[in-house]
Amino acid sequence: MRIGELSRRTGVSVPTIKYYVREGLLPAGRLSSPNQASYDETHERRLRLIRALLDIGGLSVAGIREVLAAIDDPGQSVHKVLGEAVHLLVPRYEADPDAAMIAARAKVAALIERRGWEMDAEDSQSEALAAALAALDRVGYGSYAEAVLDDYADAAEKAARADLAYVGRSVAREDMVESSVVGTVLGEAMLAALRRMAHVDASARTYETE
Repeated sequence: MRIGELSRRTGVSVPTIKYYVREGLLPAGRLSSPNQASYDETHERRLRLIRALLDIGGLSVAGIREVLAAIDDPGQSVHKVLGEAVHLLVPRYEADPDAAMIAARAKVAALIERRGWEMDAEDSQSEALAAALAALDRVGYGSYAEAVLDDYADAAEKAARADLAYVGRSVAREDMVESSVVGTVLGEAMLAALRRMAHVDASARTYETE
């Protein structure tokens, strides 16, 4: 297909498609003449993935480039590529730790040990959880975090098992790697939306009066 058809199928403008090609996010089309290039279904699929990572996942162009490079690298394990995607999603805590953050880090380390999770208490995901716990403590909701932390961990384990069960059904490595990344990035958005929907329902059932 020509670039105009690719644009119509995906809803992405021609100038934006050309920009993605220049930035190395989308492979160049196959030249069919000196001034014309043709594209196929692999370009369409990659373009839709780029837009999903950008619009729903909230990744930057630079972050998307890193994720796509990892997806396309046959030497990368699925676990490594998934780690790259998560690393780009997680906000960094760079301030000097106060008492709340120090205490929160200890709680996260205890959670990891209690649940037997195979991960480092000092990695970016653990730091993000510690930052959230510390913020709750600073605004007077430390008891809330204490009350729900393990329930949230239970839900997170269930979601992770569902993600990996889906990934495991992929046969080709490239499909497995891509589905891992998509599940991580877009699954975050889906899970957050479902949680908000469940809040609305639970609130209505609990507090709504006639």
